[in-house]
Amino acid sequence: MKLWHTSFVPQGSEEINATGFNYQNEDEKVTLSFPSALQKGSGTLKIDFVGELNDKMKGFYRSKYTTPAGEVRYAAVTQFEATDARRAFPCWDEPAIKATFDITLIVPKDRVALSNMNVIDQKPYPEDENLVEVKFATTPIMSTYLVAFVIGEYDYVESQSSDGVTVRVYTPVGKAEQGKFALEVATKTLPFYKDYFSVPYPLPKIDLIAIADFAAGAMENWGLVTYRETALLIDPKNSCSSSRQWVALVVGHELAHQWFGNLVTMEWWTHLWLNEGFASWIEYLCVDHCFPEYDIWTQFVSADYTRALDLDALDSSHPIEVNVGHPSEVDEIFDAISYSKGASVIRMLHNYIGDEDFRKGMNAYLLKFQHKNASTEDLWDCLEQASGKPIAAVMGSWTKQMGFPIIVVDQEQQGDDRILTISQKKFCASGPHNGEDCPTWMVPISICTSEDPKCSKLKVLLDRPETTITLSGVGPDQWVKINPGTVGFYRIQYSSSMLESLLPGIRDLSLQPVDRLGLQNDLFSLSRAGMISTVEVLKLMEAFVNEPNYTVWSDLSCNLGVLSSLLSHTEFHEEIQEFIRDLFTPIGLQLGWDSKPGEGHLDALLRGLVLGKLGKAGHKPTLEEARRRFKEHVEGKQILPADLRSPVYLTVLKHGDSTTLDTMLKLHKQADMQEEKNRIERVLGAISAPDLIQKVLNFALSEEVRPQDTVSVIGGVAGSSKQGRKAAWKFVRDNWEELYNRYQGGFLISRLIKLTVDGFAIDKMAAEVKSFFESHPAPAAERTVQQCCENILLNAAWLKRDADDIHRYLLQRKAPPV
Repeated sequence: MKLWHTSFVPQGSEEINATGFNYQNEDEKVTLSFPSALQKGSGTLKIDFVGELNDKMKGFYRSKYTTPAGEVRYAAVTQFEATDARRAFPCWDEPAIKATFDITLIVPKDRVALSNMNVIDQKPYPEDENLVEVKFATTPIMSTYLVAFVIGEYDYVESQSSDGVTVRVYTPVGKAEQGKFALEVATKTLPFYKDYFSVPYPLPKIDLIAIADFAAGAMENWGLVTYRETALLIDPKNSCSSSRQWVALVVGHELAHQWFGNLVTMEWWTHLWLNEGFASWIEYLCVDHCFPEYDIWTQFVSADYTRALDLDALDSSHPIEVNVGHPSEVDEIFDAISYSKGASVIRMLHNYIGDEDFRKGMNAYLLKFQHKNASTEDLWDCLEQASGKPIAAVMGSWTKQMGFPIIVVDQEQQGDDRILTISQKKFCASGPHNGEDCPTWMVPISICTSEDPKCSKLKVLLDRPETTITLSGVGPDQWVKINPGTVGFYRIQYSSSMLESLLPGIRDLSLQPVDRLGLQNDLFSLSRAGMISTVEVLKLMEAFVNEPNYTVWSDLSCNLGVLSSLLSHTEFHEEIQEFIRDLFTPIGLQLGWDSKPGEGHLDALLRGLVLGKLGKAGHKPTLEEARRRFKEHVEGKQILPADLRSPVYLTVLKHGDSTTLDTMLKLHKQADMQEEKNRIERVLGAISAPDLIQKVLNFALSEEVRPQDTVSVIGGVAGSSKQGRKAAWKFVRDNWEELYNRYQGGFLISRLIKLTVDGFAIDKMAAEVKSFFESHPAPAAERTVQQCCENILLNAAWLKRDADDIHRYLLQRKAPPV
């Protein structure tokens, strides 16, 4: 950004020209000098400046697209959060320095021009008849990071929400149909939030627009929300169920920000989690309202809650509230702690307060701080007043210190009473925390029994290291479960007798799905931390053979994936594949390949998951059928339904050769939808021959792959096999300059590093990764590098500790009984 001419006009006085500019590039600041000291008081600062339309997917940048006729063109779009409005115009670029914005764009007359507000005037530009001058209404008082403008070629679909807001979804030319699903979600969502917050949406219109080159999933610019194409566009024939669900969640998330973030904004980036954690929680509430058949809250536990627990058990985690100084530190807090742990503790808080008081407090907060800024404490105050509970004291322990507790439970029967001893200590991925100064939390604990597994019999607030609780009227034949609904943000270690009594509840499904999932996930995590043997978890997994629930299978599948990846470093990788085949075969047979009448969203997701798992693990009948259907699909005889494409593509590639890969690349080239391109990009890494792995890695950096998607191609290679992992890490090192230039200072660089190296399991790899990033620093990914090194060491320790026992168990479960 270069400033040309600058002047200051004090109110009611003469214009004073600036005599010099001093740029402090490190701090992204400029100081203006005037001939004499400016008097205190209001005035107008005028700046002529010139900036560049860049290629970095941040600030004001150009996004490449291809017209239906095949011509390459560019749109000009913005992405300002966190600190890039300053790349587009000189400003005080901090969330608390709010202003109104009057935006005028001079654009080619055959292009669509959009901004936060509605157009109020459009006239020919006097100096060039091919240009028009488009003037937008004045915005409300708002932060710079939410300003946006887009200039390009788009079609749109339009509707009106029941509360009178004009909603449009802008799509690439010729694809307006694909905006209908998002339009439907948005028009249902606006009134839902208006009702939930008791505050109407404050602008006259809202536009949702699909941008070709886009680093994040979406960005909540006030009144003009930008999305990756895959987070907004749905083609009824070619989109799979998981894409619909993803679009619904992202639309719900971004629209929640219109209130929570845009109307009331965090004081400083330290409180970013308030925006993101809150939106990441309420997006599920909104989708549950629009699509009750998605059972989305169970999916929350698998997608957000367990992910946050895993990251937060590391020594290199960080508290939800992070002190942020330099702009380069901001990017790094857009991570699973701000989003997923943030959402999980808000879910716990909502449960602790109750919906009615929670809404009352939210409404007070939005009214008190609208068009202003607020901190975490401000929200706690409003919720405390509404509920009469010690919110600030309870929540402070969850946002100001990192980590979470493991709750250790034991029981004793006394007549008709069950006496529970409950204690807490910090849970660490390397085992329990045994230091002197062990942190404690204020833990809302609820307890249920087999009498009513869905309903809490008792709720207590554990505010000390240990306590004893008496449950009256609980006979010896009843089981007791802590944390029904898996809402509290902690792990649980039961005594062996308590655990024994809970296991039948998995087999006979009397435990609710979310608790079957939580129990398994806790045990898996305890085995990685060395607190129980992994063999115990394998035995538990075998109890899930009657499991009907998609999300429970999904979480199980994830953990088996982790185990399979770990055991790829051993001689008995094939035995764990056999275990996976045995576990998934019954449900696979039950589901079959074709959807049945009356099936819904979750059946489609489960079928895709199970077939993909069986195919990848080399289940013969699945592999043969996948090859047959793939052939028909490629020949155009019988096109695969969208929900079967990922599992079929994955299966044929995993067991395929160079012809398979070429066919796949051809499908990629022909695909008109970004969703299909991404679907293929994510599975290409499954190919196993070393020369083909190399071909896929080179493809990742080619023109065929959009810059934001390169990361998932490389990650796919690293995640599929031991060879892939080595090759991907070498590829990242060899192409570091190019990759770093592309993604520096964005969260994509962190994601790239994590996907590439997280799966190693040899001590010396941690040292290698550490030394590489010491000589090739990536400041925005510093914490990610630490977390990866820690994970590698944890994997190595896990392998040393349990590999032999696992091997023995896998062999003897197949041995004929003596």
